[in-house]
Amino acid sequence: MEKKTLGFAMCGSFCTFKKAIETARSLAGEFELVPIMSEISAGTDTRFGRAADFRAQLEEICSREVISTIAQAEPIGPKKLLDALLILPCTGNTLAKLANGVADSSVTLAAKAHLRNERPVVLAVSTNDGLGANAASIGKLLARKHVFFVPFRQDDACGKPCSLVADFSLAGEAVRSALGGVQLQPVLA
Repeated sequence: MEKKTLGFAMCGSFCTFKKAIETARSLAGEFELVPIMSEISAGTDTRFGRAADFRAQLEEICSREVISTIAQAEPIGPKKLLDALLILPCTGNTLAKLANGVADSSVTLAAKAHLRNERPVVLAVSTNDGLGANAASIGKLLARKHVFFVPFRQDDACGKPCSLVADFSLAGEAVRSALGGVQLQPVLA
């Protein structure tokens, strides 16, 4: 059986990058991975690590170069390069852009280009404003055809009551479910 091609896109929730890399590693055996990083995540060093190191790890796992520009992401739609696209982590900024049709980064353009083929986009949220400013975006995307979520929860209900994070360990199951046109349940863990 031929492996499905999965776009693995990372946005700038830098505190989750180590888990994101682990998730990519766990998915590499099942899917042919196409690595995508937002311009910010591909080029910003933070206290959580160097951008070049994360990029190199992702390229090693996927055995191909990271897509990190709008020009590189544009062919995803016309050439139908992906069976599914997983955005992990998906920041509040990216959620808002996707909910409102903004395609101004490599990741948001990859999603727009991929959705035009009516194929699944799976979002693994990681935002401090999920139950605040980003709640409307999540609501809009939950109702959108071909958009699915990795189940998510509050990660620190007392210390950060608006913060949401996906359960990255469910990413593969969420993608498989989305490929069948079904949202993995429960969405809110």
